[in-house]
Amino acid sequence: MLKDWYRKKEVVLKVAYFDCFAGISGDMTLGALVDAGADFESLKRELTKLCVKDYELKLDKVVKHGITAADITVDIKHNSERRPGRSYSEIKRMIEESKLSDRVKNQAVAVFKRLGEAEAKIHGKSIEEIHFHEVGAVDAIVDIVGACICLELLGIDKVFASPVPTFHGMVNIAHGAFPLPAPATAELLKGVPWQELGIEGEIITPTGAAILAQFAESFGPMPAMTTNTIGYGAGKKDFGMPNVLRVVIGEQGSHKHGEYKSVQVIETNIDDISPQIYEVVMERLFDAGALDVYMTPIQMKKNRPAVLLSIICAPSDTSKMTDVIFEETSSIGVRISNQHRTCLPREMIIVDTKFGPIKLKVAKKNGEIVNAQPEYEDCKAAAAKHGAALKMVRDVAISEFLKSV
Repeated sequence: MLKDWYRKKEVVLKVAYFDCFAGISGDMTLGALVDAGADFESLKRELTKLCVKDYELKLDKVVKHGITAADITVDIKHNSERRPGRSYSEIKRMIEESKLSDRVKNQAVAVFKRLGEAEAKIHGKSIEEIHFHEVGAVDAIVDIVGACICLELLGIDKVFASPVPTFHGMVNIAHGAFPLPAPATAELLKGVPWQELGIEGEIITPTGAAILAQFAESFGPMPAMTTNTIGYGAGKKDFGMPNVLRVVIGEQGSHKHGEYKSVQVIETNIDDISPQIYEVVMERLFDAGALDVYMTPIQMKKNRPAVLLSIICAPSDTSKMTDVIFEETSSIGVRISNQHRTCLPREMIIVDTKFGPIKLKVAKKNGEIVNAQPEYEDCKAAAAKHGAALKMVRDVAISEFLKSV
C-alpha cells in the first residue's frame, strides 16, 4: 500500500567539509580526520590489513601559528622502501588482496585510478604504463588508504570542500623540476574553483588533490549542517600562516529541511544571435549536465533587446558549461557565482489510471507530502493514445494518487 510507502522517514546524513584555506596533502587529511574523531588506534589496526611493511604511523600535537593541530607522520623504517615506482596495477592488486572493507578498497583504488589517469594524460601514456614515484611510495599509499579508513570510521556519507587556494613556485619530482601546481595536481583539479592566495611553495600535493577530486561533491562555502566536531591536520612546512587543513564534521537532515547543495550560477548577456540557436544551446547544456537552463528578456545599452542566459550547475561542471557557451553563442565572457540551493526530497511513483500507468513526482517536507505532479510526457502520450484532453489525463492521475494516500 502507498500509505505504508509514505510513512514518515527522517534521513540524517553525516557530512564532512574540507576547509582547504591553506591547502591539502595526504598527511594533513589524515591528521584532520583523526583530530575530528577518527580513532587513531583503530586506524593503525586497519592499516595492518594492507601488505605494506617497515613503517610506523606517528601522531603528535603541534601548534601552527596559534592553532593546535594533529601532525601525522609515516616513518619509513628502511630506505629500501623508497623504491623506484609502483604501477597502478600493482597498487590496485595490493589493495584488493588486503582484508580491508569493500568500501575502503573501492574508494582507495578509485583515488589511485584518478592519479593514474592524470599522470597518463600528462605523459601521453596509458594508465598501465604509468609508474607512480612519489605517490607510489609507502607514505603516500598509507595516506590515501588511511584517509579512506578514517572516512569509514567516522561514518561519512558525503564530503564537501572549499575552493582551493592558488600557489606558485617550483618543485623537484622524479622527472625533474616542475612549476607549481604540479602537473598532476593541476590536472586533477580541473573544473574546481580556485581562490587567490599566492603562497610560494607546494600547499596542495597530488595526493591531496586526488582525495578532493574523488570525494568532494561540490566546492564552495560550508553547506547548511549541524556541526559536531572540528579537526585540524598539520602540514610539515611553514608558510607564515597556519598551515593546517580544517575538517568540519556534521549532520544534514535531508528530509527535515530539504537537502542543501552548493551550485554555481553562470550568466551571460547575448544580443546578437539568431533566436533559433538557443534551442541547440539549451540542449547541449542539459546534455553536459546542467541542473537548469533559462533565459530572461533584458534591455542592454543603447536600448537593445537581449537575452540573459542563466545556467545552474554543479561546480565540477562549470568548465563544460562555459565551453558550450563559447562554442555555440557569440558571448566572449561569463559571470560565475557560488550559491546554495535546497530542494525538497522527491521520489517517483506510478499510479494506474483508465489511461494507463502514469508517473508522478512526489515531494515531501518533514516526512509529509507537500506536492505531487504527474509527469508531462506520460500524460501527453496517454492523451494522444486515448484521444483524450491532456488536462483530463492529468486530473485523473492526481485523483488516483489521492485515493491511494
